[in-house]
Amino acid sequence: MIRVLVVEDEDSIRELIALNLRMAGWEVAEAASAERALELLGEGGGFEAAVLDVMLPGMNGFSLCETIRRDDAAIGIIILSAKGLEEDKIRGLSIGADDYMTKPFSVSELTARIKALCRRVSRSPADAAGEGDTRLVSGQFVLDQKSRVLYKSGRPIDLTQVEFQIMELFFHNPGTALVREKILEGVWGENYYGDVKIVDVNIRRLRMKIEDEPSSPRHILTVWGYGYRWNG
Repeated sequence: MIRVLVVEDEDSIRELIALNLRMAGWEVAEAASAERALELLGEGGGFEAAVLDVMLPGMNGFSLCETIRRDDAAIGIIILSAKGLEEDKIRGLSIGADDYMTKPFSVSELTARIKALCRRVSRSPADAAGEGDTRLVSGQFVLDQKSRVLYKSGRPIDLTQVEFQIMELFFHNPGTALVREKILEGVWGENYYGDVKIVDVNIRRLRMKIEDEPSSPRHILTVWGYGYRWNG
């Protein structure tokens, strides 16, 4: 069963989110603080996704996101905050969140986004077992779709599930200029209503991980006014 961690200090909001997720058939753990959330994670919770409020007592949601991401590249993370400023969204995505929603929010939209996130996160190695050759090769890079690991010259690179899916899209479309909207649809789903800038933030994160010189990328190239192109 899919397990989701909801971290929100306002009881009414946390309970509303948890109720709707349980109605969707998922197991939900609730935490009113970042410290309690870390306790639950440390107990071997095995969560596929986490919803993190930013304004928490003690450690805030951004710091919690960074802490979680240092230990777990696979868990899906959605930042939920009343802060709608562009710099807050970019900060949340830059430190490892997969998605960002601002309050007030639609519970049905949040549930839909978590569902999409969990579909990506829950894809196990067994799911790819019957797909034939699961290793995609592009120059010095190897993308293993079964283990969900990217290798550069034989060295594994830790990617979030969103970053991995972007790389899958690139590997299946080598040398092709992909418009931002196509990347957004291919990774986040056609019914995603978030900001297309989420693509740019994830591309910056990917460049920091795979490029020798992120400021002068050789592999993930910008197609100005359009999108991005993969050059293996």
